Amino acid sequence: MAQEPVVGLVFFPAFDWAISPDHPERQERLLYTRDQIQEEGLFDHPRIREFRPRLAEDREILRTHVVLPSLERNITESHRIAAGGTIVAADLVVDGTVDRAFALLRPPGHHANRFVHGARGFCVLNNEAIMVDHLRHRLGADLRVAIVDTDAHHADGTQDVFYNDPGVLHISLHQDGRTLYPGTGFTFERGGPGAFGQTVNIPLPPGTGDEGMLMALEEVVLPILEDWRPDLVINAAGQDNHFSDPITNMGFSAQGYAKLTDLLQPDIVVLEGGYSIESALPYINVGLLLALAGLDYSQVEEPGGLRRPIQSRAITKQVEETCREVLQLWKTREQADLKSEFGPGPFYERRRQIYYDTDNIYESQQEYIRLCPSCPGWRVVYTTSTRNQEPVAALLLPWQPCASCRGEAEEQREKLQGDKRLTQIIWQEPA
Repeated sequence: MAQEPVVGLVFFPAFDWAISPDHPERQERLLYTRDQIQEEGLFDHPRIREFRPRLAEDREILRTHVVLPSLERNITESHRIAAGGTIVAADLVVDGTVDRAFALLRPPGHHANRFVHGARGFCVLNNEAIMVDHLRHRLGADLRVAIVDTDAHHADGTQDVFYNDPGVLHISLHQDGRTLYPGTGFTFERGGPGAFGQTVNIPLPPGTGDEGMLMALEEVVLPILEDWRPDLVINAAGQDNHFSDPITNMGFSAQGYAKLTDLLQPDIVVLEGGYSIESALPYINVGLLLALAGLDYSQVEEPGGLRRPIQSRAITKQVEETCREVLQLWKTREQADLKSEFGPGPFYERRRQIYYDTDNIYESQQEYIRLCPSCPGWRVVYTTSTRNQEPVAALLLPWQPCASCRGEAEEQREKLQGDKRLTQIIWQEPA
């Protein structure tokens, strides 16, 4: 007989942090949820235990991010607690204190890229990415982690952080980027030369409901997870795919979300978006907790007789086609011609323009990735922004770099130190 799972709940509503007083990403997102959990008596259930977060330390943040011009300029204590609370959730699972954990925290983080010039998509620090690097620091670089992001918005920040990282499988189910911020997350975005195919995007049409979300999970996500065999599964649980959310156009329900959690069986869940503060979030989170704890969630439903719209046949057909395409791309990923994708070498160049919508900042990036046959390759990135106009260069080493890449990166650092155009040279080594 299977052991009844114990769930650790790490809660932090960030009382003193808000983008603006009436912004949809505000403390009531979590406070109404806590009231509902308490009303249902779940804090008294032996399978649900509450824990306190902690502050993320500088070294834990800078293992993952390059923050410009400084940590002090960009992050608040609330950001540190959200990132630190996510780390606490992971440690609870790894240490065997609980079987699963739910980091019910804010501010969210999945739009935060590796480079941080400010806030974008309400995010500054990528909580999941910081947690994953913390786990690899504790358990070793061979740890295999899968992140399944179910927010309605494409997890472009998490994709960016792990774009060239063979130790992380990143799957994002989201509303089609042609219809919603951040306008990315298409099936052809498949990762860098060191991890090609391990970025898996499943763009879904507006109006996708329980039928479509669960179809994508069962026909694409679960088979990919079974094939890749991660040591840990993390669910970045954005809840703005609910049919009542004010800033998206999806048709998911609280009952559907509980079913998704039950099928996915994540080790760690981290809250991301979700802005239907009274009509959806409290009920989604109750259903999620029940599913994580192996309890009956069949009676979970929205208040006041709210009913989700029925998914149309046209949407079902679109979802079926996308599922077939994504699964085929996964199955054939190892047959891809990397030279045609990234060139014959020795470097793959990537230029990007990134908009920080929350802070109205424009960033320009020029990146060179070493095409190395022995490791993911070292990288050099040049970045400027409308907030930080002086050019900065960052040398990024992968987890477990080969001796050749380490030596080349050190030589490049010496060369850059003689470049008077650069105001700062950053060396980032995650270990």
